[in-house]
Amino acid sequence: MEYRIHKKTGDKISILGLGTSYIADTPEKDAVEALIYAHENGINYADLATAGARTFGYYGTAFASVRKEMFYQVHFGANYETGEYGWTTKLETIKRQIDWMLTELKTDYIDYGFIHCLDAASDWQAYQKHGVLDYLLDMKQAGAVRHIGLSSHTPALARHALDTGLIDQLMFSINAAYDYQHGDYANGSASERMALYRRCEAEGVGISVMKPFSGGQLLDANTSPFGQALTQYQCIQYALDKPGVLTVLPGIRDLADVKQLLGFLTASPEERDYSILGTFTPKDVTGTCVYCNHCQPCPAGLNVGLINKYYDLAASGDTMAADHYGKLEKKASACVSCGHCDKRCPFHVAQSERMKEIAAYFGM
Repeated sequence: MEYRIHKKTGDKISILGLGTSYIADTPEKDAVEALIYAHENGINYADLATAGARTFGYYGTAFASVRKEMFYQVHFGANYETGEYGWTTKLETIKRQIDWMLTELKTDYIDYGFIHCLDAASDWQAYQKHGVLDYLLDMKQAGAVRHIGLSSHTPALARHALDTGLIDQLMFSINAAYDYQHGDYANGSASERMALYRRCEAEGVGISVMKPFSGGQLLDANTSPFGQALTQYQCIQYALDKPGVLTVLPGIRDLADVKQLLGFLTASPEERDYSILGTFTPKDVTGTCVYCNHCQPCPAGLNVGLINKYYDLAASGDTMAADHYGKLEKKASACVSCGHCDKRCPFHVAQSERMKEIAAYFGM
């Protein structure tokens, strides 16, 4: 397993996590087996916005003995009183649900307590007006919630919440369809979405990725907005390459799904390569480096994707980005303008010219 360190919390989080999806439909024995297998193979992060109430009991059974080795995202606003998922901002309902979730999970604390699924200003206003935010903050003050998160599909709302300074973790839907304005949750322009990812990186807010496959649409040529299917591993790598991302949370149902997910770790670079996107993304979003490193290997030895990433982050206000850039063995100034990266870039970035721009910015 590969892990990334959360800049704000210091937590060491597996790059592959568990989206609970429809695991509640799986018989308990099979579900618990799958969860145990995931933990034994290094997965330590899980989201608990699940489709069905039985999921919480499954997690309690699977992880009670290793609770301190797992990180849970628990949502203050997800309602399972009917046995199925529901959404609410009613304070008393949420209090009952959190007590019930903790009991089912066999734990007395929540790693990341999430402001749940806010996509409009009115949602955010209701969340505060009804006292839910104060309740979540009180839980943190008492130590029952360790960190505060937000789940959203809307960059503008996410930015507004980030402005409060309360948010440690953002759960956001990142995939090529949404980033390029295809799908029900394709909120915000491509540049607006990338600006959000960069802001999270700059401010140390971790991102956990939901809907990496666009609800499965990207995996089928018949439903893909691009008319061509991507693989799970291409979608996962696409999300992991975005600034701020710590972990990707595909939905799992059973042991077969977990094994398929873990296969990403041994997949070849070719199996993870999503540069095919450059052939069918809209012209108005090309010309921007997405750090895919399809331009590698650079004849001069530059890590072109990482150089671009540090530059973009520095320009977005990340005070540590310049230091990271300075530690690179080869800086942008080492570019010999051979044009290799320009020819290979699937997103049509003029990388040779950009290297000059970056070298001038950092002075090296």
